[in-house]
Amino acid sequence: MRHNKSGRKFNRTGSHRKAMFRNMVRSLLTYEHMRTTEPKAKELRSFAEKLITLALRDDLHSRRLAYKTLENHSLVQKLFDEIGPRFVGGGGGYTRIIKLAEPRKGDCAPMVIIELTKRAEAPVAAATEAPAEATPAKETQEA
Repeated sequence: MRHNKSGRKFNRTGSHRKAMFRNMVRSLLTYEHMRTTEPKAKELRSFAEKLITLALRDDLHSRRLAYKTLENHSLVQKLFDEIGPRFVGGGGGYTRIIKLAEPRKGDCAPMVIIELTKRAEAPVAAATEAPAEATPAKETQEA
């Protein structure tokens, strides 16, 4: 019985699985999207979201934990300086999985694109300018 045993095995040893997901998360953070099979993308999502959560904490210990997985100083710097700040104020959901229509040729595996979501900042300045513009228009009508 597999009670309380999470994660798929993918017919690989533990070290092979670990290496595979390290390579995949490196590619995802480097290019910000990648094409893979659906089960691999669903497992990769948890690895990527944990690293982005570390980037939101942005302290030395988090950087060291991220380096433990990524093993690349420039990629850790990109994660903490570019990718992490993009998701400040969010509550998770840093990745998106888009299913592709055509399966992979050869074994008909369902293919997907996994990508980092693009969080748009709410334009605070535009919201404050709109009422200011409406006020002078009312004054000209009254005068």
